[in-house]
Amino acid sequence: MQRRRTGALHRGATSQQRALRRRTIPPFTDKRAIKSFIRTNEKIRAREIRVIDENGEQLGIMAPFDALKIARERSLDLVEISPNAAPPVCRIQDYGKYLYEKDKSDRAARKKQKVIVIKEVKFSVTVDEHDYQTKKNQAVRFLGEGDKVKASLRFRGRQMAHRDLGYKIVNRLIMDIGAAGIVEFMPRMEGTTLHAIIAPTKKPEPAPVKKTAEAAIEESPAAEA
Repeated sequence: MQRRRTGALHRGATSQQRALRRRTIPPFTDKRAIKSFIRTNEKIRAREIRVIDENGEQLGIMAPFDALKIARERSLDLVEISPNAAPPVCRIQDYGKYLYEKDKSDRAARKKQKVIVIKEVKFSVTVDEHDYQTKKNQAVRFLGEGDKVKASLRFRGRQMAHRDLGYKIVNRLIMDIGAAGIVEFMPRMEGTTLHAIIAPTKKPEPAPVKKTAEAAIEESPAAEA
């Protein structure tokens, strides 16, 4: 009986309600659909476009039909590379090669991205010297690898009455790490845990090598001749 009533309510829903239900369904993302947003050839709808040929030379402003005719004569495609410009900018090129080079550059950019990970180093109020030195060395190594370090110290039971001891341990760690890291969050309590976050120190970029006058003369075409 309940199923029949639900079905009747669904059939009695207005078109506006049914459209609202359809909009709540998350869209399926397809990489090929994303690429299809790049207009090419007959899909270019602008009245006029600015055309650049395969050698980077500007051919001027013309109708898409005339630009596509030039592209077909050169066995190439007409690709819209700047749709928001006035007028839109299109390039005569091999569309398949364009997609290949774009994917290649995107992959190279993703490889260069450094994913920063927060690695936790745990201490206790009763940590001995050997254990402290081991975990301090771990923290320095993590920072050297470009990761952040979360130094945490948990108080158990009656240890909460001696929180000053925990602060001394975490502050000592910060001092011992020194120039290897920068404190992002100073030691603070969250519940029964004291923690601080230390970020790696940014390495200075190498300065460009200045060529001497003798080296510049040796590399010049006149010197080779």
